[in-house]
Amino acid sequence: MVGGGGAVGSGLLENANPLIYERSGERPVTAGEEDEQVPDSIDAREIFDLIRSINDPEHPLTLEELNVVEQVRVQVSDPESTVAVAFTPTIPHCSMATLIGLSIKVKLLRSLPQRFKMDVHITPGTHASEHAVNKQLADKERVAAALENTHLLEVVNQCLSARS
Repeated sequence: MVGGGGAVGSGLLENANPLIYERSGERPVTAGEEDEQVPDSIDAREIFDLIRSINDPEHPLTLEELNVVEQVRVQVSDPESTVAVAFTPTIPHCSMATLIGLSIKVKLLRSLPQRFKMDVHITPGTHASEHAVNKQLADKERVAAALENTHLLEVVNQCLSARS
């Protein structure tokens, strides 16, 4: 699922000096969210909070710090059980784009109720292989096959693990 020429393990960085963005603050919890009697719908901020701390596969930074994910690129319809996340690779030829998309998809699969249909895709016009990467991320069989690859699953889990 992830193409060759990747930088993981090769010691070569495609984007050695990425721009680093300031992290947004934590979302304040409202009284309504704490009330167990009130149904709490899933919104864009909640999805963003799930994916913002995913680690970049090449840098010791999060996807939020690299501006790969932004809350404005998250669309949610709780009544329709849909989530769409557009992510923006740091460079147009990023070989890690599929791995980043897969990490976002796995985080959402593990965190959201099964009723949700997820669309994880590259922000239009930001990657040279946008169509091919989006096709891979939208193909359930390819995603499932990728997650059966123990090495790839280990890399995804590293992206999802909290940094100390």
